[in-house]
Amino acid sequence: MLRWLRGCLLLAPVLMSGCGAYQRGNGWRDALVAQTAQLGYRNWIVVAEASFPAHSRPGVRQINANEEIPVVVDEVLRTLEQTEHVTPNIFVAREMRVVENDYAPGIDDFRKRLQASLHARETTELEQQSLMTLMEDATKSFEVLVIRTNTALPYSSVFMELQPGYWNSDSEGRLRDRIERQRMEKLARPLQ
Repeated sequence: MLRWLRGCLLLAPVLMSGCGAYQRGNGWRDALVAQTAQLGYRNWIVVAEASFPAHSRPGVRQINANEEIPVVVDEVLRTLEQTEHVTPNIFVAREMRVVENDYAPGIDDFRKRLQASLHARETTELEQQSLMTLMEDATKSFEVLVIRTNTALPYSSVFMELQPGYWNSDSEGRLRDRIERQRMEKLARPLQ
C-alpha cells in the first residue's frame, strides 16, 4: 500500500502537467523521477540550454529546471542509474569544443563542470544540427523529455538516447551471430 501511494505521489506532477511544462521550485527532480520511470529504449532526454526551442509536437515533454546543465546532467544520470532498465548514449555538440571563452564567457569553466558531471561516461560528438535532426526524428515515434535549464551558453545542450540497461550492443551482436550460425547450419544440412 505504501509503495502504491509513493508511486501515486511521484506520478501526480506528471499527471497535473500533461504534455506541457512542469515547474515548482525543485519539483523538477520529482518530475524527472516520474517521467524517466516511463521512458525506455529509443526515448530521448535532452538537458537543454535556455534558448532551446519549445516543441509543440505530441510526444515531447518539457520540464523547467532552475539549474545549470552540469547539475541537471548529474541528476539525470543518477536517476537513470536507479531505474536500471535504461542506460544513455550521451551526445554533445561538436561545436561546443571549439567555442572560445572570448565569445562565450564561462564556456571554459562550463566544459570542466560538464565533464565532471558525466562521471567519466563516454560521449559522442555530433554537429548540433545533426543532433537536432536525430531528436526531431525520434519525436515521430518515441517520447522525448526536454529539461530546459538556465544555462546561457551556445551549443551546451546534452542529448541522451536511451538504450536497454540490461542488454548492450555486444550482447545483441552475439545473439545475431548465433542466429546466423544456426540459420547457416540448417542451410548446410544434406538433403535426405
